[in-house]
Parts: sequence; C-alpha cells; structure tokens
Amino acid sequence: MPIRGVQPSFDDLGTPLRDVTFCVVDLETTGGAPGASGITEIGAVKVRGGEVLGEFQTLVNPAEPIPPFIAVLTGITDLMVASSPRIDSVLPAFLEFARGCVMVAHNAPFDMGFLKHDSQIHGYDWPDFAVVDTALLARRVITPDEAPNCKLGTLAKLFRATTTPNHRALSDARATVDVLHGLFERVGSLGVQTLEDLQTYSARVAPQVRAKRHLAESLPHAPGVYLFTDDRGEVLYVGKSKDLRTRVRSYFTASETRTRIGEMIGIATGVRGIECGTALEAEIRELRLIAEHKPRYNRRSKFPERQHWLKVTVEPFPRLSLVKQVRDDDAGYLGPFSSRKTAERAMAALHEAFPIRQCTVRMSRTPSVSPCVLAEMGRCVAPCDGRISADSYGEFVTALRSALTVDPAPVVEALDRRIDVLSADERFEDAAVHRDRLSAFVRSSAKMQRMSSLTGCAEICAARRTDDGGWELHVIRRGRLAAAGISPRGTDPRKYLEMLRASAETVLPGIGPVASASPEEIELVLRWLDSPDIRLVEMDGTWTCPISGAGRHVSRLDNSYSEDHHHPSERRRRMRPLGATRAG
Repeated sequence: MPIRGVQPSFDDLGTPLRDVTFCVVDLETTGGAPGASGITEIGAVKVRGGEVLGEFQTLVNPAEPIPPFIAVLTGITDLMVASSPRIDSVLPAFLEFARGCVMVAHNAPFDMGFLKHDSQIHGYDWPDFAVVDTALLARRVITPDEAPNCKLGTLAKLFRATTTPNHRALSDARATVDVLHGLFERVGSLGVQTLEDLQTYSARVAPQVRAKRHLAESLPHAPGVYLFTDDRGEVLYVGKSKDLRTRVRSYFTASETRTRIGEMIGIATGVRGIECGTALEAEIRELRLIAEHKPRYNRRSKFPERQHWLKVTVEPFPRLSLVKQVRDDDAGYLGPFSSRKTAERAMAALHEAFPIRQCTVRMSRTPSVSPCVLAEMGRCVAPCDGRISADSYGEFVTALRSALTVDPAPVVEALDRRIDVLSADERFEDAAVHRDRLSAFVRSSAKMQRMSSLTGCAEICAARRTDDGGWELHVIRRGRLAAAGISPRGTDPRKYLEMLRASAETVLPGIGPVASASPEEIELVLRWLDSPDIRLVEMDGTWTCPISGAGRHVSRLDNSYSEDHHHPSERRRRMRPLGATRAG
C-alpha cells in the first residue's frame, strides 16, 4: 500500500489495471504553447474498472481574445467565456477531482504541459502524477492496416466509441475513455495486466524478452548491485542502481536498445541482487564484482590489474622504464596509466625536461660506451662515455623524482617553451603532440598525488546527511571502502559509526598508491569525499597534497580542478563532529 499523501510511481503501485482510478482529461486552448496561450475549457472523466465515477467540466476565461480559427474549430467564443472563472480559480477544484488518480490524455504532453505550467505560475503544487498517453500507446499497438493515423477521431471510430470527438473538452475526454478501454483490451491479450506492465509495454520488445520480466520481481526497491547469470551460473553482466527492481525491469522494455545487452538478455536465466546501504557502496561493489567475474558483456573495469607505470630504475645511471607493477625497491614511480600509449606520452614529456639517458644498456659506475645520436643532439648528458660523473648525473635524477611526486613545474615549463616555439613556427601538429604529452604527464601526476595522499591514511571515517535526515556513514582504510551503512533519522550516528568500525574490513599497508584498492575504487572514494556536505569525523593519518603539486596545473588544462580540493586548510575546515552545522 503506497504511503498516503505521496504520489506513487508505476513500480510502486504494481496494481491490476482494473483497480486503478484514472482521470481522463482534455483541454481546449487558445494556442499550442503554455504561457503564450491560455486554457478555455477543461473536461475530465474519472473512471475505474470500466465504471465512470464522476465528471468535471468548466469553461475558463483565458484573459485574452480567442483567435477566430480556434473559435470556429471548437465553437468556444469570447462571449461564452466572458463570465467564466479564470484558471487560478479552476485549478484547486480540478486538482481535488484528480487527486490520487493516474492521469490519462490523448497527446498527454500537451495537456499536462498546460496544467502544470498554470499550476506553477499560480502557486499550486503540481502532484507528480503517473501519466498514460493514449496516443503513444496507440502508436505501439495499432497497425497502419487498421487505422491510417492515431488521431483521437480515427481511434474513436476504430474502437466504436459512444461519444464522437468534437473539439469540446468533455466530449473528447469521454471519447478518450472508450479509446483507453479499447487499448487495454489489445494489450491485455499480450500479457499487460498492471500499470507497470503498461508503462513498459512496447511492440518492439520480443515476446521471449518480455516473458523474462519475472526475473526482477524478487528484487527490492533499494540501491544495490545486480548480476545477470546464465543457466550454468556464469555471471554475464554486472550493474548498479539506486532502485534494483526498477532498473532490472527496464532491461525487458523498449528503452533498452543496446545490441550486446539484447543478446545478453536472451541468454540470461536469472538475476541476483545485492542490496547496499549507500550509493557509494553500490558503485564500489560493482567495480569489485566486475573485476572478480570479468563478465563478457561488461566493457569497463574488467581488468584492473592491467596497469602501466613509469619507473626510475635503481642502477648507477638510472633511466625511465615502462613496467607493469610497483616493487619495494626504493625506485621512483609514476602511475598507474590505463594504457601504454598514455604512459609513453608521459615518458616523452619527462625526457623533454630531463636529459637523462634513454638507452637500455646496463652501465657500470665507470662506463665506456660510444654515445648515441641523442648525445650529439644535446638531448642526453651521455653518461655512456664518461663525460658526466654518477654524482652529477644523480642531480638530474633527483630533480626527475621530485617532478614525479612533488612539483612538476620543470616539466610543465619545458613543454610550454617547446609548444610556444613550435606554435611560433606554425608547426601546430607538432605542438599538439607536445600538448598531449604534457597533459598525460600532469594528469597522471595529479592523480597519483591524490591517491597516494588518501591511501597513506590508515583510516578515514566520513558522513553525509541523507534526504530523510539520517546519515550515510563510510569507513575508508588506506583508500579502500572497508564498511558502509546508514544511521536512521533520530538515532545517534556515532554509535552506528563505532559498530561499523568494529566490523569493518582490515586493510594492511602495501606497496604503492593502489596496493589496497583499484585506481577506479580510489577515484570513486575521492569523488565522494570531495562532494558537498561531507563531514570528516575521524582520521588516522594526514590527508593532503602539496600546494605546488600537479593538481594546480590540471585546472589550466580543463578548468575542472580546484586548489580547494588539495589545500590542507580545506581538510581542516571540514573536520567537524557529527551533529554540528556548517556556519554560513
């Protein structure tokens, strides 16, 4: 039973069509656009189970002249509406008449648009009515052989309506009632028996797909993750939703047009739902389940282990190397990169700023090898022939490692100079190549600094108010979501938080910024922590990024980054106890 006073959705109702009260409405107006035209007549019929429960009809003074062609079409003249009430006086009575009903209209966007617009400008709350459009439904049911079009007059003849439409509101509403019942008979033979069936009905959906709607019936109206499985139990597809049942039902309707998902639905024999306390938990569970099962119909995040890193090697004359994992070897690392191409671009940017060697030969502390062409071009300090000592070469390496983890300014300045020179020479394609290299480096550096800062914290407990006055609570350990839950309204959130902490997953420190969680998970956690109204309740560690870090350069690239996101004072400002209110 829906909560009294709250307009239920189709899925919430789920009632047989015979038990639903419909308000079939029609309007006559002075034109076709709400705001630019006015209503001249409202007609409505309330019906349930084929029985008429009541009718509503009134002329309305539109406060403007009725155009002559409208007067000829409808028969409504200025004289007829001169003494009629204005729309602001009519709306309260109509809204009371339609209270608790599902609205029905032929070409519903037109009628609903006028009524909603006038309600808003006159200060009346417009209920969130469920709406059935008989014109739209007819286009899904009626074939061209049966009727040349889906106009109300044509359909009234097809279904032998007892009232002939004549461009008067009540007569057209009565005719629409008969059309509605005729359409119900058509779709009823196709298995459409409830409001939710009616909403999702489309002739474009294959019967074998529609027959699988029952797979969603056991799922709750709650946030969580769903897994489609085949007859062997193999996971075919993983997704998330704020409403599991509604989302899964949409896969069996015309709204789902993706070819590969249509193929998946044809194979699926079951759907398993995992209810989650918060939207963040659902997003992260989805990532983890995709990584675990690697479903064939998911395209993203299936292989989080496929990462690329830039490494400053540990040897007498270090160089940059592209590797696939971080080791505990005291080397400098930059990453992770989602693709090898992006990593190579960042490497090229670093080589532009630091003339370290690019060859892969192993060198002793006193090498004696012929220099390569890069040395002749002045792009390498050539330790190979002994012209630079290991200590002097180490100064370049130290600056390189600092650019990776602290301040990327030397790289940014070097690439900016190069881009300016190329642009001045009108070598714009070459300048674009260097711009892409700079972007790859700066973004990866900023990402690593943000992730390293978060994963360096042993624990962060954070909360956010829910719409109903409760609290979303999350326990994050070394960047990994360790526990999530909801403290209901009226309860002490601190007690719930302590219970979450006690039952949260133990996360041990690892090597590198993504040892405890995938980069995608850490980014989701960071995005949630950076969202408005988050309260940092407890923190074990220091969560901050350098002011001179790469983040300040990203804003120049796409204006999407703010220094507030990584300024330590911003973190301190947001450290407030639960129950406190934000000043201002």
